[in-house]
Amino acid sequence: MSKKKSRLQLAQDQAELSIKITNERIGELGIYTSQIYDELNTLQKIFDDIRNVPSEKRLEYEKLKTIRLNWKQQAEKIESDYKSAVAKNAGKGAAGIGAGVAVAAVGPTAAMGIATTFGVASTGTAISTLSGAAATNAALAWLGGGALTAGGGGMAAGNALLTLAGPVGWAIAGVAIVGSGLLLWKGKSDKNRIEDIFTLISKRDVKSYELAIIEINERISRIFEESKRLNHSIERTRSFELDYNLMTEAQQYELGSYVNLMNSSTQLLVNPVAGLQPKYDTGDFTEFIEFSKKKTDDKLTILIVFLANLLYKIDLDEKDKTLLWKSFKGNKKFLSSIEISRRDFEFSIIETVSDALKYRLCHN
Repeated sequence: MSKKKSRLQLAQDQAELSIKITNERIGELGIYTSQIYDELNTLQKIFDDIRNVPSEKRLEYEKLKTIRLNWKQQAEKIESDYKSAVAKNAGKGAAGIGAGVAVAAVGPTAAMGIATTFGVASTGTAISTLSGAAATNAALAWLGGGALTAGGGGMAAGNALLTLAGPVGWAIAGVAIVGSGLLLWKGKSDKNRIEDIFTLISKRDVKSYELAIIEINERISRIFEESKRLNHSIERTRSFELDYNLMTEAQQYELGSYVNLMNSSTQLLVNPVAGLQPKYDTGDFTEFIEFSKKKTDDKLTILIVFLANLLYKIDLDEKDKTLLWKSFKGNKKFLSSIEISRRDFEFSIIETVSDALKYRLCHN
């Protein structure tokens, strides 16, 4: 007879299922983003063949071309880095706990879906707190359930592991930490109290994933509609003269509307899915530091931002905070993953997290 699952285990099961569904939808999103990327390139090539296009219009669609190219390169980097990480750790069990929620293999379309989900492309201004290498690392951390090591150990260490809020936050808190002995308390009441906290975290994250799934579905629907409009614009533009000056005024106006269409379609590629972005980022913490006049180094900043995401909207009293601190401080795997010693993991870190979240709540 199997043992009845605890509240935390049931909440974790639900979170794992939500992550699995989210990953499936991200994969489907990748198929659609791949299609719209090809359609945008086709329209771009037709535009490139048209002579005497006014410089402001040409500059606009050339800028969009650069944005799409950067996005594609990021997607290819995610695919390449993930495959390299898997190859390096083959047979080592590096994925460890959490591998069950990871994407087994990342092909080009899946990488495109991930690139869109986490907003790894840049439009010249920050469209996400994650960009470039940081975003690639976050995406890889998501795929590896927060425990996949890439590039000689860097992935499992602080930066990538702590960058992303929901997915990696849950993977650490809900699986890896608990699985490595976080709840091995002698006192039943203390164990129940810690278990309650992590149950709330898992339930909160399930809601985030459910909202993200809705958002991804809406993104897929929008891309589907934009694709139909792009296909129509491709056929129409092919019928135009190859010299802008020889086009009718109506055709010139129509061509301008297709540049606007390219803009909106490109944003569907590069803008991140809000539901899977961090709830608390380094900008929030910098604002708090400036207000409080506290001092901290880069490593502690990363840790505090992670813990702020982990404990976002989780009400804690002083005993809860003390139990959490002792749990983290006594967990060698957790301390190793964030590259901090037991001695350096002071209670003041938990207090700073609590104060930072209170400040954010009062100023938003």
